[in-house]
Parts: sequence; structure tokens; C-alpha cells
Amino acid sequence: MKNSFIKIMVAAVMLLSTSIHAQIKNAKTETVKIYGNCGMCETKIEKAGNIKKIANVDWNHDTQMATITYDATKTNQDEILKRIALVGYDSDKFLAPDDVYNNLHGCCQYDRVAKVPVKEENKTTAGNDDHSNHGNHSETTTAVIQNENQLKAVFDNYFLLKDALITSEGTKAAAASKELLTAVNNVKMEKLDMEVHMVWMKVLNPIKEDAEHIADTKDVKHQRDHFTTLSKDIYALIKVSKYETPVYYQFCPMFNDGKGANWLSKENAVKNPYYGAMMLNCGKTIETIK
Repeated sequence: MKNSFIKIMVAAVMLLSTSIHAQIKNAKTETVKIYGNCGMCETKIEKAGNIKKIANVDWNHDTQMATITYDATKTNQDEILKRIALVGYDSDKFLAPDDVYNNLHGCCQYDRVAKVPVKEENKTTAGNDDHSNHGNHSETTTAVIQNENQLKAVFDNYFLLKDALITSEGTKAAAASKELLTAVNNVKMEKLDMEVHMVWMKVLNPIKEDAEHIADTKDVKHQRDHFTTLSKDIYALIKVSKYETPVYYQFCPMFNDGKGANWLSKENAVKNPYYGAMMLNCGKTIETIK
């Protein structure tokens, strides 16, 4: 009887695995340790890690081992583990924020093994041991610059697109949007800080969709319609990742049948991308992002 039950369970697991692989294209499966205690942990870990048709996490609270299956062309292990860390659960790669861990239910507060957050490793040359403080400062600076540079090209091309719309040049706007798409596709998500990464995952597809629409037409009116929603997503992104200089969030009350629309600018002086020369100075700065 016992052997029959085991065979049924093995068959069920194999069937589930086959089903998951069928749902996820380019499926890659890996096993990793994620720290937690109970069924409540299991629910939160799997909910945080799962993305429909892209990633599936199956966590066992007895062994603390997770089987992760994901579309290798759309995500990776680091991205999945970062999302899980952000809801309170450590892995051997990423440490959950202390405040999030401390807010877990008492039964979910597992024994923590890692003591410091995991950061991007930076290679240092031999001989730095004698200058450890200087080396640590250098590594931190390098990591910050590396993370910022991941999105700088995205922001720079957004500003070029905005400038093309100010002058009502549909051809230039389309070209700038194509460059924006290239910059978006070149971002290495695994190198983003966790907070930035979480926003990036939410805005990535909408940004690509709007940029594709703008790039596929020279009709400035259609481009401006998509620029409104593009600007909202770029705003959410720049708020958490920042830019090298202050950025001004501006508002036009007239566009979209009086509903208004926002945009981002590197200059505080208002130059309206929704009306161009017709109402160049219509609008105001409502927020300065530093």
C-alpha cells in the first residue's frame, strides 16, 4: 500500500513538472535553497516568484528547497530570487530587507544564515588588502555607477523623444523611439538594485509597447497619445533609480480633452511636447526629482 502511494506521488510530481514545462517556453529548471518555515511561507514565496507562463516556483517547507522553472529568454534565477527576497525570504544569493523580515509572522521568522545584503561582486587586484577602506569605497562607487548606467540610456533616449515632439517632428520622434527600444532591450535586469528591479518588471512591457507604437508611425498625434502613458512609466522608474541631474516632472492641463498629461524634462523651463509651437509654454513644473 505504501509503495503504491509513493508511486502515485512520484507520477503526480512528474505530471506536474511536464505540465509546467508545457506552459513555459524555453523552460530551464534549477533547484535552490530559500529559507522559510511553514505553509504560510510557501504561499508567499511561490506567489512572489511565479509569473504566468514565465516563471514557476515550487517550494518545500520541509527541505527549504525550491524547484524553479522559468523561460530563460525572459527572466533568470537572480530576478526570481530578488522578488522572493523582497517579500521577506533569504536565499544563498539575496538577503531580504531587515524591515520586511521583521514584519513576517512569528512562525515565518526562520533562522537567518546570511548577515549582510548580497551585492554585485567587483573584481579587485592583488595588493588591495593593505588599503581595505579605500577598496571598499571603490567597490561601492563602481556598483552604484554600474546600476545607474543600466538605465541612463533609457532616460537619455526618452528625453530625445520628448525634444522631437516639442518640435513636432514625427520622423525624429520615431527614430528616437527606436533608440529607446534598443536601450530598453539592452538593460541587464540582474544588475539593477532590488527596488529598481521591481519597478522595472512592472513598467517594462508597457514601455516597450508605447515605444513600439511611437517608432512605427510618423503621425505626431498618435505619437503624443502614447507619449502620455510612456511618460507615466518613465516617471515611476526615474523616481526609484534617479538621474545624474535634477529632472522636472511637468504637467499640461489642456491635453487629452482637458484631462491633462505629464512629461519629464531636464529643464525647469516649460516646453510642451503635446502642442509644440501651438502652445509651447503651456504647463508647469509640479515636481523636481533629485
